[in-house]
Amino acid sequence: MKIIVANWKMNPQSVIEARSLFGAFKKNSSKKAEVIVCPPFLFLPVFSKIANVKLGAQNCFFENSGAYTGEISPLMLKNAGCEYVILGHSERRRHLLETDEMIGKKIKAALSAGLKVILCVGEQERAGEFDLEAEIVGGQLEGGLDGVKKTQMRNVVIAYEPVWAIGTGVSDTPNQTLQAAIFIRKKIGEMFGRNIGQEQKVLYGGSVTSKNVKPFVEQDGIDGVLVGGASLNAGEFAKIIERVGEAC
Repeated sequence: MKIIVANWKMNPQSVIEARSLFGAFKKNSSKKAEVIVCPPFLFLPVFSKIANVKLGAQNCFFENSGAYTGEISPLMLKNAGCEYVILGHSERRRHLLETDEMIGKKIKAALSAGLKVILCVGEQERAGEFDLEAEIVGGQLEGGLDGVKKTQMRNVVIAYEPVWAIGTGVSDTPNQTLQAAIFIRKKIGEMFGRNIGQEQKVLYGGSVTSKNVKPFVEQDGIDGVLVGGASLNAGEFAKIIERVGEAC
């Protein structure tokens, strides 16, 4: 079963809009794909008891409680009905200066709290050769997953998001993404064992639309997509779900 993750980022601006958008997601959910919606923290309690669509968060802190003003703990997310959490997104790496070490601490805390982690990795720009990409992506995997137990890796999904493709309207190619997925699985295999590497789920993210999604998910080595801006348009996201279902 393919995975479709909707990352709403800092949208929409009201509960009314959020309810309307989430209702459209629920209506168009697919039996052929696992749909995960990641709204802002404010809206999580509104959707926690709605069936057919799984709930995720866009971030968490690396402690379950304490004097950390403005932060949200993984245990809070778990108790609010979340099953997943996105960690290491490039926008947080860039705007909040999150390091691989910090992301790694969050990952271990989230897994310990019983959440599944969607770890985002990706290079800043296309180098032409995959060597530079491999160095960057490999470093993000090593730093983020350092200290994670082998038994916990079944609850980790890797989202390959080349930064140059996010929000630009220019997506990667399915073939290049497949090569990235192969590299990611090889790296995971080196870190945790060949079997774990082979079973690792890898998603693609970066300007995903209903027009380009199908060639990505038709690849056996690409397990789904992480959708940003297109997930804020109910009609467009419904088409994405439909295209993914056709490819399954």
